Amino acid sequence: MDKEIRLIGDEGQQLGIMSAEEALKIADEQGLDLVKISPQAVPPVCKLMNYGKFRFEQSKKEKEARKNQHVVEIKEIRMSPGIEVGDFNTKLKNAQKFIADGNRVKVSVRFRGREMAHTEIGKDLLDQFAEQCAEVANVDKAAKLEGRMMSIFLSPKSGK
Repeated sequence: MDKEIRLIGDEGQQLGIMSAEEALKIADEQGLDLVKISPQAVPPVCKLMNYGKFRFEQSKKEKEARKNQHVVEIKEIRMSPGIEVGDFNTKLKNAQKFIADGNRVKVSVRFRGREMAHTEIGKDLLDQFAEQCAEVANVDKAAKLEGRMMSIFLSPKSGK
């Protein structure tokens, strides 16, 4: 316990520098708690407040902030090198919808068997996909072959 503290009232008014016992006595008389606001100050600053009510207000503010925030997810779209135009367009629409919702999209092409000999087909497919999404998304990571999968990452453009 500190010898002297600077006391602030519950409405923010300065009550001056006094002994800690005196401040505790004032807090008891008013039915409030004595809360140390800045312990590093000389003398330490304490405030009279209803601490239970303060904690409740803080938790309400935190809940409100959590409710308003959006968690960015990574959605994945998988294709094969021999994808037809209709399927390609469907996957493109889905990706654009994910990006519009503010999510990142991982577009990957899976190579099976002898398709591994022609990875350039998959690269062209991914480049075409990125080109089609260019007005709504930026390419985070360019096409990269990892094992039998080649993938790119698209993220929404921040100009919204």
